[in-house]
Amino acid sequence: MIIPTAANSFRSQCLAAMLLKRSFVNSLNQRKCLAPANGIKHMSTSISQQFDEAQKRLQTLKTSPGNEAKLKLYGLFKQATAGAVNTKRPGMTDFVGKAKWDAWNSLGSMSQEEAKNKYIEFVDSLVGPANSTESLNVVESSSPGFDVTIDGKLRIITLNKPTTKNAFTLGMYVGFAKLLKEAAEDPNTTLVAVTGAGNIFSSGNDLTSFTSFTGTMREAAEEGKRCLSIFVGSLIDFPKPIIGVVNGPAVGIACTILGLMDVVYATDRGWFQTPFSALGQSPEACSSHIFPKLMGSLKANEMLFFNKTITATEACKLGLVTSVLPDANFQSEVWPKLKEWSELPQKSLVHSKELSRQFDRELLHKVNAAECDRLLERWQSSDCMEAVMKFFSKNAK
Repeated sequence: MIIPTAANSFRSQCLAAMLLKRSFVNSLNQRKCLAPANGIKHMSTSISQQFDEAQKRLQTLKTSPGNEAKLKLYGLFKQATAGAVNTKRPGMTDFVGKAKWDAWNSLGSMSQEEAKNKYIEFVDSLVGPANSTESLNVVESSSPGFDVTIDGKLRIITLNKPTTKNAFTLGMYVGFAKLLKEAAEDPNTTLVAVTGAGNIFSSGNDLTSFTSFTGTMREAAEEGKRCLSIFVGSLIDFPKPIIGVVNGPAVGIACTILGLMDVVYATDRGWFQTPFSALGQSPEACSSHIFPKLMGSLKANEMLFFNKTITATEACKLGLVTSVLPDANFQSEVWPKLKEWSELPQKSLVHSKELSRQFDRELLHKVNAAECDRLLERWQSSDCMEAVMKFFSKNAK
């Protein structure tokens, strides 16, 4: 969680946060792996949502559509997600690679949006239109910033704030906890998956949440602590399996919560960072306990102390990610697997998770409380403000 603070005045904090957010988002965009912020509407009606749903519907085909159709699908998918060809043609002996590259290259300068539309149309011709898939149900989310999709017994919670790279606001922390409560109480939900809209999982905390707060510095920090505690606590106590489907970069809180999930799949295009000390802050989401446990203290310290960015492959080797899949096949491989898992006996899964979590739950709540207490102090400290301004100056250059 990234929260700007100030030693002198709340007005200074607001200004610094606004400038930092702008530079931080710009630095993310420079990595060329983030979705465009404009032109994306609500998930249930946007091209991005239809594109994601088309990938899922494609898996309902009972027979292979043939190599020609597969190559066309591949080319459209790559054009839709990466734009025009940006790699060299494979060597003469790589026949499959050459065929896929040629299918992609044949689309020339076709825009990503047009490629998505053509992909959706082609899937419709193979499978049928989206409304013919009876099991898929996009429901109205009770929490702004999220979309909820029900696919049989699989409930998918999607972070959907493309203009801020799916960043969390304070309200979304509490809203996410509410969505988990609804999933826990729904007898027809066996499995929950958490993913992001577009090409990014989440850029972490939305700094503008704190620029609009009208109270004192102490009140702002205490409200942040309250929301974060509820958010992390909901993950600690969630009784059913919860899967992270990391479709792109995961920064800050979006990275640390993965340690509280039961399984995490990531695209090979993703990367992970916890920029705590860069902003004068400290770990959250029990990462001060879970990361050393998963990675070993030396590797964890590089991330938690020194803001190291790691690739999806490195995250997998360190135990933060279960498996890394090629971006071109990510959606088509993950969702059928989760759909299959959601049909497993619910009580068996719940009891298995309880056995694996019951002795750690009390400790995790203590860690959460300790981390939130420390962040309360950090958000009001002068050195935090200095680190924020230093980070902004560095990125502005």
